Amino acid sequence: MTGFGREEYRSEGLTIQVEVKAVNHRYLDITFQMPSFLFPIENQLKQIVQQHVKRGKVSVSLHISGASVSPQIVETNWDLAKQYMEQLEKLQSTYRLTGDITIELLAGFPDVFQLQEQEADYSSVESKVVHVLESAVNQLHDMRQKEGDVLAKDIQERVKKMEEKIKLLGERRKIVIIEYQERIMSRIKQYLEHTPVYDETRMLTEVALLAEKGDVTEEITRIGSHLDQFQEIVKERKPIGRKLDFIVQELNRELNTIGSKSNDPWISEQIVYLKSETEKIKEQIQNIE
Repeated sequence: MTGFGREEYRSEGLTIQVEVKAVNHRYLDITFQMPSFLFPIENQLKQIVQQHVKRGKVSVSLHISGASVSPQIVETNWDLAKQYMEQLEKLQSTYRLTGDITIELLAGFPDVFQLQEQEADYSSVESKVVHVLESAVNQLHDMRQKEGDVLAKDIQERVKKMEEKIKLLGERRKIVIIEYQERIMSRIKQYLEHTPVYDETRMLTEVALLAEKGDVTEEITRIGSHLDQFQEIVKERKPIGRKLDFIVQELNRELNTIGSKSNDPWISEQIVYLKSETEKIKEQIQNIE
């Protein structure tokens, strides 16, 4: 499922901005874009995401700025400043130049003043990052939860329609068996009407076997069971995508079996509809965690 979460922290010269994005993916894939000083706690940050996301491609962007992140001090290069002064005084004396050697003049020379980065204690920043990330991930989770509720409702409606069709198939099944037996009997009698002797008992046994091959009672029963499981699993408030994907595969298997067994045009028409709905459900499941 897709989702987005954004949280920001500003205080005491420190700014932390976190964005979390999630898109559909078969497995869980988490990537971070963040400052290098946070690398030591990357696993901790991943665990925060994993608490709410079990499936999907998640991108986490962390931007941090402020004096506490990269503290710097200004240092004077005294040796270099001394050399500049000596050379300026020498020029002034040699060429009898007038004017004062001012601080502004000296400060204009490169490298007299230098910025030095100091080692920072990132522990307080790390704890704030964890808190901000948790908030952003919660927002992401809420958005995905809302999308999941919409998808679940759509799937439940499709499953309900499929259950109605399966019920009609069950009712039609008995009529089809009788019609199938009658057609077989009629063809056998036509074939044997000029044969003086034949074993009627054996013929009836063969008819019964052929009719049984065309019976789809077991497949209809299994489909009904799969749809019941589907409805129960959709209600669960936990990752269910892989379970539903498995059930859809089983539904397709049973529908294909019925399609290959049935010679009834009406049943074939319903199978086409049911397979179409199953395919739509399968597409929706790809968006479910």
